[in-house]
Amino acid sequence: MDLQFTHEEDAFQQSVRAFLATHLAPHLRAGAVATPGGFVEPDIGREWQRILHEKGWLASNWPADCGGTGWTPVQRYIFEKECALAGAPSLPLLSLKLLGPVICKFGTPRQKAEILPRILDGSDYWCQGFSEPGAGSDLASLKTRAERRGDVYVINGRKLWTTHAHHANKIFCLVRTDPGAKPQKGISFLLVDMNQPGIEVRPIKGLAGDHEVNEVFLDDVVTPVENLVGAAGMGWTIAKFLLENERGGACYAPKLLWGIQKLRLCAAREPNGEGATMADDPAFMADLARLELSAQALEMTELRVLADLAQGRPPGPQTSLAKLTASGLRQQIDAMAARLYGYAGLALERQRPLYGENAPAPLYHKAAQLAAPRYLNSLAWTIFGGTNEIQRTIIAKTVLGL
Repeated sequence: MDLQFTHEEDAFQQSVRAFLATHLAPHLRAGAVATPGGFVEPDIGREWQRILHEKGWLASNWPADCGGTGWTPVQRYIFEKECALAGAPSLPLLSLKLLGPVICKFGTPRQKAEILPRILDGSDYWCQGFSEPGAGSDLASLKTRAERRGDVYVINGRKLWTTHAHHANKIFCLVRTDPGAKPQKGISFLLVDMNQPGIEVRPIKGLAGDHEVNEVFLDDVVTPVENLVGAAGMGWTIAKFLLENERGGACYAPKLLWGIQKLRLCAAREPNGEGATMADDPAFMADLARLELSAQALEMTELRVLADLAQGRPPGPQTSLAKLTASGLRQQIDAMAARLYGYAGLALERQRPLYGENAPAPLYHKAAQLAAPRYLNSLAWTIFGGTNEIQRTIIAKTVLGL
């Protein structure tokens, strides 16, 4: 694996930096930084999406013939890292990074022509209907049923932890279309319009007071058969492809390293109560250094994944390793922030949003105001996208042969 950029890659890096310097407006950066949840709010994320779409720098993990950038894996990494360092908002993950690649690979020509452009220009905002009560990481046990009646499927069931369902106008679902088949064989992947009778979205507030996830009830909800992705019973195969993208389709390390660097800068200003700063606290700085080394090791793993992709090889179980490591690091970094600010880091502001003209004033300063909600929200990292237990099982089976 060559760690040196080519002249073309160096030039691309400089062009990304120049673009971010001129197009990443302060209010977008402020909104991204002041969002304590795992998902940026749509007003920030979709505005940034429009800017990138106009530039032609959206959907970096889509093939060029589907409307993607056509970037190499190294260019994708450069872009992700520079965006992290600049504090750019996250993009709508569920539409761009999960559903988009699924449609590119498994979709019909009609689905590609109708769905992909509307994802790119932001006309449709998708949510993901996978988890259910009793079927979280164990998706094979899902019970939501879809019965084919002529040219439509009629869906009945319940989805749980559905991120941004209260903002979405579309949902992609795993449903059971053949209850008599083996669990993995009877599941299909359906696209559903949220704006119809029979769909009820109930909010679920997190510990920090953020409204990111929901419960979605489907009662005789209808979708045309042409909204089936792949063949009937192929949902499990498509779900594995999607989850591999979710776990390893993004570069975690740049944002983690950026978060560590911010803690280092804040530690140089934050008093330790003994006449010095937290940067003079050897225990705190040693723990921060250990996190940085782990994040750098994760970065090397992600670069190896990119090297495999550049050679046309699938990333495989390394995506589970990246997700497992990144989840733990994210939680530790957020715990370090709460530790850094002491009592000020324990104050939990439940009003949202924490950016914009109507944002509540912090008791101490903005970084301390974010510490408690970020720490509480980071607990979800070891759950979504497959729990840490699931990731360890995948690694044990596919890497260690246990």
